[in-house]
Amino acid sequence: MIIAAAVGTGAFGGTPVQDLQGGALDSDGSFLAPARPAFSIWSVIYLLLIAYTVWQAFPGQRSDARQRAIGWWVGLTAVLNGVWLLTAQFGTLPLTVLVLFLLVAALGVTFQRTVAVPSERPVDAILIDATTGLHLGWCTLATVANTAAWLTASGVEVDAPAVWGIAVLVVVAAIGIAIPLLSGGRFAPGLAIGWGLIWLAVGRLTGEPASAPIGITAIVVAIIVVVTPFVIVISRARRGGRWFRP
Repeated sequence: MIIAAAVGTGAFGGTPVQDLQGGALDSDGSFLAPARPAFSIWSVIYLLLIAYTVWQAFPGQRSDARQRAIGWWVGLTAVLNGVWLLTAQFGTLPLTVLVLFLLVAALGVTFQRTVAVPSERPVDAILIDATTGLHLGWCTLATVANTAAWLTASGVEVDAPAVWGIAVLVVVAAIGIAIPLLSGGRFAPGLAIGWGLIWLAVGRLTGEPASAPIGITAIVVAIIVVVTPFVIVISRARRGGRWFRP
């Protein structure tokens, strides 16, 4: 993953991601592409994944139930993360969409296992729950942007792109609400989705292709997916449940 990330950012002679596939993956590649600053979240995800990789290798983690439940799945997500970057660099847009769907599926399984095998340790909350949650949330939104980039680059045209864009964002809202509902209020996925949506709004309201309806909808959906898990957690806390779990 680290090697592929280095190539994907232009090191070792590679082309930066925003310039790949004829610019289809850049912030102006489709109506559902976030502005460039959104992708800085990868720095946080990579740092957390690297920290997790070091931590899980300690001898004391070998018998931990959570590590044994998720370890190989986290490894698979890291591999698929790197495969996406290499596919974007040397493959085709349809392949990048396929790899991203596989990555989201693997992240979904990993996330479900972190919920099924809870832990009280603070380090778990950061290096397992937050890492997996942010990775899942961002890749969920990235799947939308990647698919839209592929369809746009393929020449697919719709009569009312704003209507279709809003419809897709409604689906994103449903996913963003379902994740905390099914996980007891986990909020890291919603934070990542909300982050991407805010920058998607910036792209549509200040850049090209411009679309005020999509931009405004993205802001509304961002608020919904960020606030929902906190509402769930506060509601549970009032009934004597847990206050905090990323």
